[in-house]
Amino acid sequence: MTEFWHWWVIILTVTSLVLCFWIITINLKNYTHVGEGESMGHEFDGIEEMNNPLPKWWTYMFYFILVWSIGYLFLFPSLGNYEGALGWKSSNQGIVTMAESKKLAQIAKDEGLLVQLNQEEVVAEELYGPIFKAMADTPILELAYNDDAFKVGQRLYLQNCALCHGSDARGSRGFPNLTDSDWLYGGAPETIKATLMHGRVGAMPAWEASLGEQGVQEMTEYVLKLAGRKVNDKLAEAGKAKFVMCAACHGQDGRGSVAHGLSFGAPNLTDNVWLYGGSRRAVEESIRSGRNGVMPAWKDILGADKVHVISAYIYRKSHPNQ
Repeated sequence: MTEFWHWWVIILTVTSLVLCFWIITINLKNYTHVGEGESMGHEFDGIEEMNNPLPKWWTYMFYFILVWSIGYLFLFPSLGNYEGALGWKSSNQGIVTMAESKKLAQIAKDEGLLVQLNQEEVVAEELYGPIFKAMADTPILELAYNDDAFKVGQRLYLQNCALCHGSDARGSRGFPNLTDSDWLYGGAPETIKATLMHGRVGAMPAWEASLGEQGVQEMTEYVLKLAGRKVNDKLAEAGKAKFVMCAACHGQDGRGSVAHGLSFGAPNLTDNVWLYGGSRRAVEESIRSGRNGVMPAWKDILGADKVHVISAYIYRKSHPNQ
């Protein structure tokens, strides 16, 4: 917060407190010509207005709230850049990496700093850590069909994965459908876990510089022909001659390959599954500009135990029947 806004907040807050105190105080005195307990001379619908002071309990309540407010503003970071006498924070602010977050969390723990988020994480780990550990000791294939574990995995998925893959895990443009049997890196239980633990980085190069605009159109026609679409046969034939540069990843027949370990996987071009869209325009754009999708690694974010549970959840979503 800049110095201007820092002082703006302080002045506005202090002024508001002073005005509240003044309003309460002046209402304790009688500034009218009518004595206390006497009629003000106003009557409406049988109700007569009397000159009565505020109830004492009400007045004391207002004063108590004012004193409580001042104490709160002194103890907690509520006034501009003032950090509060207790040193309390809701969380460590301004962090940009996981390493920095963990470092500050450890400092807060060692020095006994009042960082609310860190304290809640410690409590949560003590409470739920043993539960996740017990689940992590169960093989994914077995854990996937445990209804209680499935519900836990669902919650973890919704909190961390649904933003990209959707709440139903069916994905969206640029993000894979996790409920079908099409797996670029393999759909075995441990392979799914490896993907979640270490992440994946797609690397479809841009071919416009090598092929030229005409070559991009020819290659597009051939790729669409591999998928069984109606195309311009002349352009497709020209594209077939150039497909050799794609065969290293997608194979001579265009059926792609499943990645091994953490290597790249190449999509099958002969089916109707298109991560970035199967229209002529979308395929053309993929060939012209390339595609570079990134699946983040969750090992350091969630930890191996929670990744294990999510892996079981995802496996069951793609294999609903045991």
